[in-house]
Amino acid sequence: MLSEAVRQHITTPLTNPAFPPTIPRFTDREYLNIVYRTDPEALRAVVPEPLRVEEPLVRFEVMRMGDVTGFGPYTEAGQAIEVSHEGERGEYLHAMYLDNFPATASGRELSAYPKVMASPALRLDSGALVGTLDYGSIRVATATMGYKQHELDAQTAREQIALPTFMVKVVPGYHGAPRVQELVRTRITDITVKWAYSGPARLQLFEHVLAPLADLPVLEVVSASHILTDLTLAAVEPVFDYLKKDA
Repeated sequence: MLSEAVRQHITTPLTNPAFPPTIPRFTDREYLNIVYRTDPEALRAVVPEPLRVEEPLVRFEVMRMGDVTGFGPYTEAGQAIEVSHEGERGEYLHAMYLDNFPATASGRELSAYPKVMASPALRLDSGALVGTLDYGSIRVATATMGYKQHELDAQTAREQIALPTFMVKVVPGYHGAPRVQELVRTRITDITVKWAYSGPARLQLFEHVLAPLADLPVLEVVSASHILTDLTLAAVEPVFDYLKKDA
């Protein structure tokens, strides 16, 4: 394979890439969101500077992807922490768990999404929407919400899920120290809210050393929503370089 051909590839294996070279469009992306209040000190221990924690709020989400360009259907769960950066309100993506390897690899390599493999699920059970997350054979999260009890305004729903999001991009070097270590920003674009509901909800997090969601304990459930959308994710852009001496 000529050097020029190698330069055309964005991931390995060169003859069978881990993920397709596409900008994914998400169709019928279904959200279960539960916003909860947690321990402020626990947040300060995990949210990197220069992000600021204004209120100790975390959004636990389970997302069932109806169809994604290049990846097909899959499910994802995780925690997003409410933050601000230079006066802009947003969310810091703390942890994400997927059941699709190409989507996991693409999110980590092309962007900076903190994705790992696990077994999230979203289903309906006796009038309740149920979101779960298993790591291996161990249950680490269970979320329940009353199914379609109160209609939610589309603009309010859009504002809930289209906030700017921040992540830390790390590319390791060959001798231990990182080659790239940046805070990056992205946001959802071209979003259509097909329907949205709110309702009562509960959230349980269980301790696991390799999936430490419970390190951000649930002190109070603040709100919950169930939203169906079509959307696209914008490319990330760096906003802070941790490797610069004046950072």
